[in-house]
Amino acid sequence: MKKADSILSHLSSLPQFKVLKRQECYQKYINLLSPKWQKAIAFIYIKDETLFIAVTHPGFKMELNYNRDLLKSLLIQLNTHDESCEMMRAVKVVIFHSKYHAMPEKKHSYITVPHYLEQAQGTFNTPKDELLAESFKRIKALIQCNQ
Repeated sequence: MKKADSILSHLSSLPQFKVLKRQECYQKYINLLSPKWQKAIAFIYIKDETLFIAVTHPGFKMELNYNRDLLKSLLIQLNTHDESCEMMRAVKVVIFHSKYHAMPEKKHSYITVPHYLEQAQGTFNTPKDELLAESFKRIKALIQCNQ
């Protein structure tokens, strides 16, 4: 019986699925970048020896524009070290803002009501005034109910 990874590698080597291999190389390239830039990049593609990088926010565009040389050098290193990504060749890097970007992963938040244990013991000096003594007795009863 064949394993799933051998079946997938065979399918990705077929000519009709060469897009899958290219997409895998794009993902490898994005994973080489720092985590901050990984979040900034929506998608990338190469066309006519030009690397197009779509970012999720215009502020990231400026930051990545200053680091074009780094982006090019990472692509060259990926080409030389990974034989499956040799087709990724680019002379120029174009960075643009895209309103279409990858769907963010939904984070599950668990909201619970905090429960605290009563820390008061209900022991205090009762005053001589009957009205105040009555109030203190009610407070002591409430404290003992909460324990």
